[in-house]
Amino acid sequence: MRLSPPASNEAINQGGEVISTEPRINDRIRVPQVRLIGFSGEQVGVVDIDTALKMADEVGLDLVEIAPEAQPPVCKVMDFGKYKYEIAQKAREARQNQTHIVVKEMRLRPKIEPHDYETKKTHIERFLKGGDKVKVTIQFRGREQARPEIGYRLLMKLAEELSEVAFVEFAPKQEGRNMTMVLGTNVKKGQSVSQQKAAKVASRKKEAVEEVEEVTEV
Repeated sequence: MRLSPPASNEAINQGGEVISTEPRINDRIRVPQVRLIGFSGEQVGVVDIDTALKMADEVGLDLVEIAPEAQPPVCKVMDFGKYKYEIAQKAREARQNQTHIVVKEMRLRPKIEPHDYETKKTHIERFLKGGDKVKVTIQFRGREQARPEIGYRLLMKLAEELSEVAFVEFAPKQEGRNMTMVLGTNVKKGQSVSQQKAAKVASRKKEAVEEVEEVTEV
């Protein structure tokens, strides 16, 4: 019988006991019967644990408990080392594919000069194309606080002009001397605007083809 290697992943439960976070394998499976799945995925059925261990040992593989909560527990004959490697690979790939969206911030004045406005709009557009969100803040001073509509119109103008790469995630809201708006991005991290457009066009074409096929079938 193949003996289980020492547990490499351990955790401590609320009672202070050290428990393994890996599935039980081979001699660690302490139940009288299991529902067995063979190495090729075939359903063997419910068998005694000794029979299951013997079947795994005959092909030089491990008996791995994959559904301990089932009655009886479900076990599968597999190469446990290869299984752990594949799980680790998938976890690494998932971490690499995670998108880290950063919220940038840009401050404007209600009576900003056209040149400054265009410069800051260009910076905001670059942030959005990079896949980040942007918090735009209008700063009111003195008598400007009595004219919040000026800041609101400026923010909505900005949102409209950037609608190709952004959408209003949080509408303009005044808090004290500031009015803020958050723009979400239509561009995924690492994907250019042109790639985003191509993906949308391809999606529309696919939907159109599916609609034609449905009509033809009818």
